[in-house]
Amino acid sequence: MTSGTAELTDLADHYDENGYVLVKGLLSREEAAAYRQCAHDVLATLDDENATWDSAAGIAAGTPTRLRHLHDVQFHSAAFSRLLTDERFTRVAAAVLGGPNVQLHHTKLFVKPPENGSPFPPHQDHPFFPHTHHRVGAAIFHLDDAPEEKGCVRILRGSHRQGPLEHVEDGGYHLPDVPFDTTVPLPAEAGDVLFFSYLTVHASGVNLGDEARTTWLVQFRDPADPPAVRAHDHSRGQGMMLAGVDPTGRRTG
Repeated sequence: MTSGTAELTDLADHYDENGYVLVKGLLSREEAAAYRQCAHDVLATLDDENATWDSAAGIAAGTPTRLRHLHDVQFHSAAFSRLLTDERFTRVAAAVLGGPNVQLHHTKLFVKPPENGSPFPPHQDHPFFPHTHHRVGAAIFHLDDAPEEKGCVRILRGSHRQGPLEHVEDGGYHLPDVPFDTTVPLPAEAGDVLFFSYLTVHASGVNLGDEARTTWLVQFRDPADPPAVRAHDHSRGQGMMLAGVDPTGRRTG
């Protein structure tokens, strides 16, 4: 996908109004398949740890589920380092932030195994790493198809306009008063990238399909938006400039 100025403006307008925008075909299906293979190869070298949130149990109706994840996969595979600065991605990231400068906060690889891949309850990302001006976004790269039966991402449209919401921290930050069914599923195909604000309420369902659902999450920010508290400092990649420059001169955080 090549985005011209007018198309970028349309994407940014949709993001501002709805709190998200799904960009179709940002990667080709062949590229997505190659990244998927790379991701699974990396995970095969690591211990098999179940990263399921305790707060997800209600969505799965008590059925045990599994989730694999890996922070900062770009430190395990150079392919993902290159993807972080791919202009097809950074041009959209800059457009939704409303400025030329895009700074990395962290990345996380997710694999929901087939038949019992873990869900996520409704939540905002804000509580995990609050920032002063809320100029923080996320991009979910779909490395294989994510129909609803595979536990695709779900969005509560326009919820970013409510600002930070009070979360329950137990078992992973979540919003127990936001019914899962009020979120709207956003099925995606391999190569699609979903951009959304860290204030947008989102969730995902159980992967009931017969193959894994593989996604790569990139959290990014305007470098001029300082963290409101010191949190989530463990990411080795935090502060890397993906586009533009850091006008603040900050060395860390």
